[in-house]
Amino acid sequence: MTGLIGRKIGMMQYYNAEGNVIPVTVVETGPCVVVQKKDATTDGYTALQVGFGSKKAQRVNKATRGHMAKAGKGAFQVLREFRLDDVSQYEVGQEIKATDLFKVGDLIDVAGISKGHGYTGVIKRWSFAGFPGSHGTHEYFRHGGSIGNRSYPGRVRKGKKMAGHWGNEQISTQNLLVVDIRAEENLMLVRGAVPGSKQGVVVLRPAVKK
Repeated sequence: MTGLIGRKIGMMQYYNAEGNVIPVTVVETGPCVVVQKKDATTDGYTALQVGFGSKKAQRVNKATRGHMAKAGKGAFQVLREFRLDDVSQYEVGQEIKATDLFKVGDLIDVAGISKGHGYTGVIKRWSFAGFPGSHGTHEYFRHGGSIGNRSYPGRVRKGKKMAGHWGNEQISTQNLLVVDIRAEENLMLVRGAVPGSKQGVVVLRPAVKK
């Protein structure tokens, strides 16, 4: 298994064995349930589709409800797919817990939807310095400045840093340390902050750039 779905609960302080205070994020990690097994013969690749969280059956359309019913665990809030080479050791309806993938001391990558900040200017969005507050500057303090030339290229280049919507996009935080795993409560304590707001859905994977 190459990943796990979780829910961000919030942040707290954790005292390690040396008595040091560590800021940690509490993540609820399932258990996740195998909903579908994909193999190369029928789907062209091998992967596991897993579900996380509960949802009222009447709030799911009929096709999706029938698809989830194969696992025998009701309707799920989230479905995610994880690629792996061999799916033979897993069965539909099987529960996957945090202790099956991670242990204390592992480094993981956490992906989630970042907090939305609405429409913001270039100073807040891109940390622009702004213009001088005196020496003749008049009603032009928080602008972005020039955005291109006249004859060449004759347009604004793609990717130019300008004002716009900030946040509410998928980002990943890499190399976070697993501080503690509380298996009986399905909780993981991860050092530092993870993307998103409280109760946001996150995906945890082993670190790829240790």
